[in-house]
Amino acid sequence: MNNLENADLRVFVAAARRSSFAAAAEELGMSPAYVSKRIGILEDALGVRLFQRTTRRVVITEDGERVYAHAQAILEDLDNLFDEVSERRREPSGRVRISSSFGFGRNIAAPAMAKLAEAYPGLQIRFEVFDRVVDIVAEGFDLDVRVGDEIAPHLIARRLMSNHRILCASPDYLARRGAPKSLQDLANHNCLAIKERDHPFGVWRLRSRNGDETVKVSGSLSTNHGEIALRWARDGIGIVLRSLWDVQPHIDAGELVQVLPDYTQEANVWAVYPQRLAGSGKVRVCVEFLQAHLAGMSF
Repeated sequence: MNNLENADLRVFVAAARRSSFAAAAEELGMSPAYVSKRIGILEDALGVRLFQRTTRRVVITEDGERVYAHAQAILEDLDNLFDEVSERRREPSGRVRISSSFGFGRNIAAPAMAKLAEAYPGLQIRFEVFDRVVDIVAEGFDLDVRVGDEIAPHLIARRLMSNHRILCASPDYLARRGAPKSLQDLANHNCLAIKERDHPFGVWRLRSRNGDETVKVSGSLSTNHGEIALRWARDGIGIVLRSLWDVQPHIDAGELVQVLPDYTQEANVWAVYPQRLAGSGKVRVCVEFLQAHLAGMSF
């Protein structure tokens, strides 16, 4: 199979998986028109129609389903071959798609990606951040750097670093409103709820020496972005539940104070990847590098 056909199969697999030429184009860093053109060339070469096209979406045909199954197997075999060869040479190479959340991705994972690319110049790393849990299988990611311990059993997870979330507020807020003395006191406070990835919105599940407890919180402001909630907390608006890696610098600077220190929420950092990549040398190198890099960080 020549390089052109190999590339076209990858375009087709992405479009079939996403049921969209536009989504495949975004994933692959191409234009939708180019994706449509390459799939047209592949259809002409195979002599079958792979998709039924409408103005809003594309639907894979029966012939397309058969080609999709074979294409996945062919590309996986090729990837494994290149993986094995590059691993023997100890020079991992090829494209790796990695995802993470907004806050951790921008502040912690992104600098690590730059160092990873420097350490392994043969890798082409595409790093994307989201405000939701990514379906790495359906969306074609090789690795998700995930904060939080709720991980589906069909995925492989390796812990990169220990982390937990704590309750914080600014000294100004506590001077005005007083510090909560018990978890029940949070009902009388302005709590800054976050709808972000694995956070249950408006419900804080916390752990103490007495076990797990759940408290329903409310406040004047809520957001889907943790950095916004953290800014509001620093501005004296309310109490926030946020990861230690995120708030520790602000605690050290005196901008925030931990409240109810007996209560925390486990939120370790994991490398999560599909079962099919269990033997991937590229993924192994990325995970081991991130483990070593994050192990050197302290909060």
